[in-house]
Amino acid sequence: MSVDVLLGLQWGDEGKGKIVDVLTQDYDIIARFQGGPNAGHTLEFDGIKHVLHTIPSGIFHKKAINIVGNGVVIDPIIFKKEIDALNKLEVDLTKKLLLSKKAHLILPTHKILDAASEKAKGKSKIGSTLKGIGPTYMDKTGRNGLRVGDISSSEFKNRYDKLVAKHSRMLDNDFMDFDLDSLEKEWFEGIEVLKSFTHIDSEHYLHQAQKEGKKILAEGAQGTLLDIDFGSYPFVTSSNTISAGACTGLGIAPNKIGDVFGIFKAYCTRVGSGPFPTELFDEVGEFIGKVGNEFGATTGRKRRCGWIDIPALKYAIAINGVTKLMMMKADVLSNLVNIQVCTHYKYNGELIDYLPFDASEDTIEPVYKELAAWKEDLTKLSSIDNAPSQLIDYIDFLEKELETPIVVVSVGPDRTQTLNR
Repeated sequence: MSVDVLLGLQWGDEGKGKIVDVLTQDYDIIARFQGGPNAGHTLEFDGIKHVLHTIPSGIFHKKAINIVGNGVVIDPIIFKKEIDALNKLEVDLTKKLLLSKKAHLILPTHKILDAASEKAKGKSKIGSTLKGIGPTYMDKTGRNGLRVGDISSSEFKNRYDKLVAKHSRMLDNDFMDFDLDSLEKEWFEGIEVLKSFTHIDSEHYLHQAQKEGKKILAEGAQGTLLDIDFGSYPFVTSSNTISAGACTGLGIAPNKIGDVFGIFKAYCTRVGSGPFPTELFDEVGEFIGKVGNEFGATTGRKRRCGWIDIPALKYAIAINGVTKLMMMKADVLSNLVNIQVCTHYKYNGELIDYLPFDASEDTIEPVYKELAAWKEDLTKLSSIDNAPSQLIDYIDFLEKELETPIVVVSVGPDRTQTLNR
């Protein structure tokens, strides 16, 4: 049985959590394959808003098994808070949530290292979420990290102390600005919560599930343009956010990947520093940000807003092998005078339709095509057949340019505000 992959095609915050929640009824297993609590997957239903950081977005469905894969990094403090919040909602977790033994742990000192590194960069800072993600992946590749499977070892505390000592030498004076004792107390309380869940050899578990014909959806975090290899480096995250990351983050063979669902907004947003060719600095950008409630689910930071970027989307579709597209937040663009679509870039005197190595406001200039906007409120739509003609024209134009079918259009945050095409 093949494994389908769902991921973001922009700079994250595309609405992946909602779509995973909507799709979960068709899957037996939902598995997160990379990232950590820097992710913020927002789900809304029954008038309640939920934000998940580590736990897969299928957790609210009664039948689906949810797996935190080996490619994910886990902060025990944040994990405990997520579990506490879900327990208040009486979500059954003990049998539905499984943790890979190979998933790495974020230590309190990883977060201190993250803050010290960002501080040292000054004006060149990358806009880190300061969750300790980067330093944890650095220890992973440096072969120093602690993993979920290590929790049950009698040597766990000794290995923890050894790694903390290494971090303290790296931090020097920066180490003194933090109350490590308080952080450690919370951290070890989180470790006890982690111990209460089933730890699995996730790659073996998923291989067996495939043999049994189980339907599996791999859930990505962040977005393609934040990928450590193919994103707008160095303003990127520390993991592979693309479909290939599902192979390394879950142990899925490349020839077992089925559909790749690419999620994108009807416009673009970005949190933190880095290039953003179609960014708006006018009242339209302010309007989109306000109507779209564009504030980070994890950090609360205001998101930068801009027009949709076809060259960047083509790039993301090609890298991921996207088979189906899902467009989010179409409702946010209601009541605009018109809509601009970036179809090409001017780059070194040439007109190009791909994302070059040195894509920044200094090297590329977006070229736009103007399309008609719509005035109707889309949030009450129950069928795409009743959508305004301008929205249909917008979808058709994007679909033709991207050469990939747009199968879902979202017109609001609730799981019911999802239109199939």
